[in-house]
Amino acid sequence: MSQPVGNCPGCGGDEPFEQIHAGTCPDTGGECPEWACVSCGAAVIMGTVPAAAATVGRATVEQAAVDHTARAA
Repeated sequence: MSQPVGNCPGCGGDEPFEQIHAGTCPDTGGECPEWACVSCGAAVIMGTVPAAAATVGRATVEQAAVDHTARAA
């Protein structure tokens, strides 16, 4: 596996990184977005961010307000 070079927040410069989970990622079930600096071990997330879930519907927001009001009373 190749080691991409990226800007490390721990070292403050360009360093090689390696994937934390080689093979299938336990969090995503695919390629792991977690990478660690080979020099200092600082972890970073590299890759694309999945699309956000659908927005909450109005009924759910209204119910949350009712629940919050009931807890405050």
